[in-house]
Amino acid sequence: MRTAVVIGTGLVGTSAALALAGRGIKVHLVDHDPESARTAAALGAGTDEPPEGRVDLAIIAVPPAHTATVLATAMSGGVARGYLDVASVKGGPRRELEALGVDQTPYIGTHPMAGKERSGPLAATADLFEGRPWVLTPTRDTDTEVLNLALELVALCRAVPVVMDADAHDRAVALVSHTPQLISSMVAARLEEADENAVRLCGQGIRDVTRIAASDPRMWVEILSANPGPVADVLSGVAADLEETVRALRGLQSADEDKRREGTEGIQDVLRRGNAGRVRVPGKHGAAPASYEVVAVLISDRPGELAGIFADAGRAGVNVEDVRIEHATGQQAGLVQLMVEPSAAPALSAALRERGWSIRP
Repeated sequence: MRTAVVIGTGLVGTSAALALAGRGIKVHLVDHDPESARTAAALGAGTDEPPEGRVDLAIIAVPPAHTATVLATAMSGGVARGYLDVASVKGGPRRELEALGVDQTPYIGTHPMAGKERSGPLAATADLFEGRPWVLTPTRDTDTEVLNLALELVALCRAVPVVMDADAHDRAVALVSHTPQLISSMVAARLEEADENAVRLCGQGIRDVTRIAASDPRMWVEILSANPGPVADVLSGVAADLEETVRALRGLQSADEDKRREGTEGIQDVLRRGNAGRVRVPGKHGAAPASYEVVAVLISDRPGELAGIFADAGRAGVNVEDVRIEHATGQQAGLVQLMVEPSAAPALSAALRERGWSIRP
């Protein structure tokens, strides 16, 4: 691949363009909003000048509702040798192309499993896709050259290719992406009218659960409108669990011993099933999830504190697998949770104490 055109310069489109441009591909940027394309160009994602001739690959990065129409227009204009989209749903656009009578030989549906709460070109980064799954949904009609172009794109973006059926992909993202977004938003919505004293007690748990609730509602309406059935199916199961959990909690309020016992069993059941499901979430580098020990370090809110901790951990010969920061309410301090291999935790704790860090039990 030597040339590409990216149609749609939002977060995903601009991030792909940045990755390609950084690896020597000449990228042309197109958007219905010329200012967005100019912004992406100014960031180094390519040029907003139109290509002089046919490019190697056209990347369609527009909302799912417009994907098929934009694809059909680009294909009828002979913009590229191969075409792909990066929409978050795959079955709908494919069926729309079929209804439009478009030859799908030079086309493949794809979906990089990466994103942020923020949208637009200014949120884009060249490393957005590194190490992340990038789903490819070829059909029996997909030309081998186009599949190879898609695989080259994935490699240039340093993502991990995953081949799936389009409808299977849509059911999967309903479970692992679309439903979590709605549930996060539902939990965050409880905070809107909450008492200020209650909100001041927010800790890392509520921050973890509601992080993605900051996403753009307009974008998510478009995504969910393209995949409503599978998402409703997953939410129906969640609703059944919620109903049972509410019943169990009411049982715990009861003066009847049998009802309290049933309530305890109901709560234990949903928590156990949650444990079992959480274990299936892939861990570091997509491998089986590992169990880490937490070394908690109290830090002040001063420049260089985090760098100092990591440097001292490095001197101790300990690899920090993951890190979380919990800020203290109303104080210029916080708790850094360093996740390390269980065998390394005692040595790291001792080394940090020797260097003056305050370790919390």
